[in-house]
Amino acid sequence: MCGIVGYTGKKQATPILMDGLERLEYRGYDSSGIAVSGGGAIEIVKVKGRLSELGKLTGGTRPAGTTGIGHTRWATHGKPSNENAHPHYSRDKKFAVVHNGIIENYLELREFLAERGFTFRSETDTEIVSLLLEYYYDGDVLDAIVKMSRKVKGSYALGILYADEADVFYAMRKDSPLVIGLGEGENFIASDIPAILPYTRKFIFPEEGEIAIVTPDGVTVCNGNKERVEKTVVVSELDAKAAEKDGYPHFMLKEIYEQPGALRKTVYERIKSEGIRLDGIRFDGKSVRKIYIAACGSAYHAGAVGKYFIEKYARLEVETLLASEFRYCDPLVDENCLTVIISQSGETADSLAALREAKRRKSRVLAIVNVVDSSIAREADDILYTRAGPEIAVATTKGYTTQLAVLYLLGLKLGHDRGTIAEAEYNTLVRELTEVPALLEKFIDDVNEQTQQLAGKYYPATDAYFIGRGYDWSAALEGALKLKEISYIHAEAYAAGELKHGTISLIEKNSLVIGIAADPALTEKTLSNIKEVKTRGATVIGVTNRPDLLRAECNDLIVLPKTHDALTPIFTATALQLFAYYVAASRGGDIDKPRNLAKSVTVE
Repeated sequence: MCGIVGYTGKKQATPILMDGLERLEYRGYDSSGIAVSGGGAIEIVKVKGRLSELGKLTGGTRPAGTTGIGHTRWATHGKPSNENAHPHYSRDKKFAVVHNGIIENYLELREFLAERGFTFRSETDTEIVSLLLEYYYDGDVLDAIVKMSRKVKGSYALGILYADEADVFYAMRKDSPLVIGLGEGENFIASDIPAILPYTRKFIFPEEGEIAIVTPDGVTVCNGNKERVEKTVVVSELDAKAAEKDGYPHFMLKEIYEQPGALRKTVYERIKSEGIRLDGIRFDGKSVRKIYIAACGSAYHAGAVGKYFIEKYARLEVETLLASEFRYCDPLVDENCLTVIISQSGETADSLAALREAKRRKSRVLAIVNVVDSSIAREADDILYTRAGPEIAVATTKGYTTQLAVLYLLGLKLGHDRGTIAEAEYNTLVRELTEVPALLEKFIDDVNEQTQQLAGKYYPATDAYFIGRGYDWSAALEGALKLKEISYIHAEAYAAGELKHGTISLIEKNSLVIGIAADPALTEKTLSNIKEVKTRGATVIGVTNRPDLLRAECNDLIVLPKTHDALTPIFTATALQLFAYYVAASRGGDIDKPRNLAKSVTVE
């Protein structure tokens, strides 16, 4: 959530800070602000609302100064308001702080400070940090930061200015993402690489508890004992243009169309003449006794597909858990288990916590992530990158389908190594997986206009129910999420066989039902459920590769291309992404930045 950017150099800071914040808008926010130091003072400009409101106040040029920090806030402590927006001053206005994360013991610290005569300008937990810095400052900013960090509990990425130190700012992270960008005569910090990619391709990734002292001439990183730490410089291969719309009205639509290319990058280099080669894993599949998959949101839905696939072809028991529940359900994870953590950003707080819990219990951890050198990637034992490229829209598209592709590759590799999949079927699935990108490219072109027409017909709906069985049940989960998160239509997914156990009571005349029937072993079963809702007055959109069976029972059909039944969730997801996109467009939604949501969820 929240976005941080910082700059120090010879140029005016405000235009660079504003540009960086614009590139972080996709993270989700409800207020924004910047702080710039100069002449022994710090000037803060901040406001509730979109970044355009901040732009009106700054004019794109003020405050003047060559060192500053900026922030887009997603409210946790305190409602969205001018007062609660970041940055936050200390009482004496010598310190200014931006913060991503949550200070868990802020009430205790607020009482601690109040007893010492401090007053508060906001309702936020972040203001506590700025006040603690003032309290502990005794001539050494670094010493004050160390003492503050030992007092606070929780997660944080911090950018800190001190008024009496020109051309320097400080940064620190714990359980929240932060990168340091290295330039020529200028240096940066940001929550994500794309925010500062136009200015540099060289990056440092601070570890937990490390503090960076950033000046125009260099960056010094030290640990919590103020001991200097040598860092490796990583050169990013990301394309800055990938974070631009390229003529599309929204990033989401662009990223839907980018899926075939992303899948090629994910799949092709991992399929060799001798079979599937996954360089990111070093464990022996024969030694694995059970797999746990922990993830959130769409990544969890990908894991649900992966569960079916891996169990069928690798004959391994797979348990898929919400990462937010993983730590609290006392999972039976041990050294004989493989825990798979799936996250687009690699910074998802709940997923990172699940990873650490699994490692505490001696499980080997495999990360499936998109962002190179993200926290989850760094802490896992093994990594499989999805290679989707930057994903800017809050609602994931190519991030999700490339996660599916990686899970297919993993399941096939495990099955082949364990001897649980017949050679002929293995070869067929590998071949058909390589054919998916071209098939998907054509499918998107074919179905794009149809989904627009369906959206124009059904966008007034107030409720939508997605049903399916097997792989189609997992696809229904993702389809419902896409529709609800960007169109704000109440949408739920149900296992079709469970309708008669209570859910069918929701169906009334003209209820919108999306019936997914693409798994040939279960199509006729799902068809019977479609008939049940149709009989009760529902309007049904069928999503299927068997139009001959469903046409008579559906008001409209989306016809999927012929492919292996296990691979159909990629095509189902893409069709439902387009449907959700055009419904949201018809309803006038802010598609790339849906209300109350953030791209990278870095708080529990």
